[in-house]
Amino acid sequence: MGDKFVGVEQAVVLGESHEVFLERAHNHLEIYTGLENYRNSWRRFGFGDEDFVRGGSPRLCEAMVVHGDEQAVLSRINEHRAAGADHVCLQVLGENPTTVPLDEWRRLAPAVTAS
Repeated sequence: MGDKFVGVEQAVVLGESHEVFLERAHNHLEIYTGLENYRNSWRRFGFGDEDFVRGGSPRLCEAMVVHGDEQAVLSRINEHRAAGADHVCLQVLGENPTTVPLDEWRRLAPAVTAS
């Protein structure tokens, strides 16, 4: 591993309609869009003030939160690894943010542990 370690957190909405995805992504990003350090970082990636509404624009949500099936999540994990990540921590955004999304974790486990 050497003397460096790159860990990445990736938010995920597994399955669900696009409307549900946006609702969960907006809720997740709400705190971050209010923080200047995150906005400054996102500016370096081409986002602007129009993307920093509370909860983020749909464009920001699509970039920061994976939406889709297990293969979509695995593809994003592989993108992070190809970019140099040693570890990708998945934060599954379930129906209720105060409960552990066990069903989604069970769905993801076979795909992500086999990779």
